[in-house]
Amino acid sequence: MGTRSVLWSFANKFFTCGVIGVYVSDRFVGVAPVRGFSMSPTLNPGTTSLMGLPIDDYVLVEKRCLQNYKFSHGDVVVFSSPSNHKERHIKRITALHGEWIGTRHSYDVLKIPEGHCWVEGDNSSSSLDSRSFGPIPLALIQGRVTHIAWPPKRIGAVEKRTPQDTISSS
Repeated sequence: MGTRSVLWSFANKFFTCGVIGVYVSDRFVGVAPVRGFSMSPTLNPGTTSLMGLPIDDYVLVEKRCLQNYKFSHGDVVVFSSPSNHKERHIKRITALHGEWIGTRHSYDVLKIPEGHCWVEGDNSSSSLDSRSFGPIPLALIQGRVTHIAWPPKRIGAVEKRTPQDTISSS
């Protein structure tokens, strides 16, 4: 009878911790891997392991910003791809709704619609971003990147910065 109660107690605690963990990762904070070099040098700057393999950064994703869609210029966000909702991208917000954006490599200028934002990777030569698919709906954003959590030598806050040559107020 004692073994059965120990197992039941362990299973109960394990299940409770699992439910709490899922709730916290869904509502407050999660961890996301960074794939590719579109956000280099901010994320995945090309760090390699002892065997010469690239080490991907893992970042903390804060989700409380989703309650009122409170984002600002320079925020690094995780969002679902507008063309394939199974893919997740990590990019920096460079313009918010109501602003005019001019891309660096063309003479196009457009106004960001209500409920949308413009995102770009820090490494423009290898980034699939708003220059390819246009403004993204705020509803596709899954959270704001706040810190690098892995690898240990890169642990720290993610810098908030904005390219100044692309923003213009309405």
